[in-house]
Amino acid sequence: MYVTYLLLAATIIISAMAMDNPSLKSRLMLNPYAVIHHKKWYRCFTHAFVHGDWIHLGFNMYVLYSFGEILEFQLLAFYGLKGHYYMALLYLSAILFSSLLSLYTNKDNHGYNSLGASGAVMAVLFAYILIFPTAELGLLFLPIRVPAYIFGPIILIAEYALSKRGGTGIAHDAHFAGAVYGILFMAVVDYHFLLNFFNQFVR
Repeated sequence: MYVTYLLLAATIIISAMAMDNPSLKSRLMLNPYAVIHHKKWYRCFTHAFVHGDWIHLGFNMYVLYSFGEILEFQLLAFYGLKGHYYMALLYLSAILFSSLLSLYTNKDNHGYNSLGASGAVMAVLFAYILIFPTAELGLLFLPIRVPAYIFGPIILIAEYALSKRGGTGIAHDAHFAGAVYGILFMAVVDYHFLLNFFNQFVR
């Protein structure tokens, strides 16, 4: 079974449980103060398996399914069964990496909480973009589609602009970090991914 499907199932089940149990959701969310001062390191990972509502969950799982399945299939084609390992490592390590800035900037803010898989999902999306730079991508419900190598920067610019404006209630820093991490992870796994990306434009 694909790791992508396991991640989807685990996230949907745990998120559904947490939506009906505020106490469980509170215990699983990322709270940097609790992580740093009370050593609740598990929150660095569990926050990605709970979501604020069904729309939040649905959007993240839609993106994970849309790109994770194709990405994992490609990793299996390249590396055999080791592709499952790379997919799991990409996703789980991206959860941690995309949390680091929040951990640092909010370590003394016991009122700060965040939740959701967006950072890890962005890592999957940008890993996909690195491998398939000319794939046509677009935003949900919009008919306009552009090559992935253009779509990626548009998303990053939007995330940066929204982060600077503030007031969205969204951890844009985690999204940005996840995107960068997805590219770095794949480049470390095999630098040819990076070379092939640029070779698409010099032929």
